[in-house]
Amino acid sequence: MGLINKLFGGSSEPKEEKTLPWIPLSQLQQLKLIKDKSKTKTQVVFKHSTRCGISRMVMNQFIANYELTEQDLDLYYLDLLSYRDVSNEVGYEFQVMHQSPQILIIKNGVAVANASHGGINEVDLNRFI
Repeated sequence: MGLINKLFGGSSEPKEEKTLPWIPLSQLQQLKLIKDKSKTKTQVVFKHSTRCGISRMVMNQFIANYELTEQDLDLYYLDLLSYRDVSNEVGYEFQVMHQSPQILIIKNGVAVANASHGGINEVDLNRFI
């Protein structure tokens, strides 16, 4: 088994999992806070469907490529299946049509950019800091 693992990239050592500074978005009241905070610091909302394979793949790619810190921006995670009312209100509040997965970049109280599906990983968040 050891030779096969070496040949095909398997490893018996666990990989260190990268964690992001996610802030759970689960309450409608948080949207006002996001708008207010966006006046001094970029706010990012990542809407994720926990039952969708494409959403999971996009989120894994996003996590793998994410290199910013909590000082750069605030990063919110929205499980849109568990918090459908919050997800709906995000669309109304920031005038963005619902997609899943989806990322919204909020500055000065408005969504200055958004992307969905594969486009999420093409967004250069550094442009919005």
